[in-house]
Amino acid sequence: MILVLAGTSDSRALALKIKESGYSLLSTVVTENAANELKQVGINAHVGRLTEADMVSLIQSKGITAIVDASHPFAEEASKNAISAANKKKVPYIRYERESQTFQYEKMKVVESYEEAAEEAATKKGVVMLTTGSKTLQVFTKKLLGLSDIRLIARMLPRVDNMEKCEQLGFSQKNIVAIQGPFTKEFNQALYKQYGVTLMITKESGKIGSVDEKVEAAKDLGIEIIMIGRPKINYETVYSNFFDVVQELHKCIHI
Repeated sequence: MILVLAGTSDSRALALKIKESGYSLLSTVVTENAANELKQVGINAHVGRLTEADMVSLIQSKGITAIVDASHPFAEEASKNAISAANKKKVPYIRYERESQTFQYEKMKVVESYEEAAEEAATKKGVVMLTTGSKTLQVFTKKLLGLSDIRLIARMLPRVDNMEKCEQLGFSQKNIVAIQGPFTKEFNQALYKQYGVTLMITKESGKIGSVDEKVEAAKDLGIEIIMIGRPKINYETVYSNFFDVVQELHKCIHI
């Protein structure tokens, strides 16, 4: 059985491709919504964040013969836990990584962490729109919420736990955009105009994450951008297309 770290649209497509290739698999996701989407195509899913010990236990109890890590490019902890668990149990680890994108824009600054992004944003004035999700929202609220010359707008998935987190952090309801993408360039521009955005913060999540639509919309409006670069992880065995992942599985495991 293959353990697939999923949760994104492309990881679900990869899981289905692996299943169609004849392998039995179990996927892991963070939310019930992601699990339901997988179940609709006949793939069982374990819901919840897994520690290294959890993954080791799952490898043992489910007879996992390989791990395919197709988690989000910024799910750094999940990837590190998977690599460590695979090494401990001597099972192959294969990383599916979305291809990176590069952008040319004089008003864009690339940083290496959420903390650095928050520090840079704190030197600005105006309306800052976060498009980095809710997981690290506290990093930005801690640095930016108390500043009188910055209005912080957060765009995130419309989930109850996200709204609860915003409330706990003292985030005003009028500054929350709870909506699920992906969005077109035109939609992004409409949002930027609606809130008078002067700075947009995003992550280098790849084309599938619709980063280019966010960036191109901001460029056309002359909006500054802070781009958070991907975590630097030594995956060793890593591919950017489904075919190569399946071929690697064929090398490692005989059905």
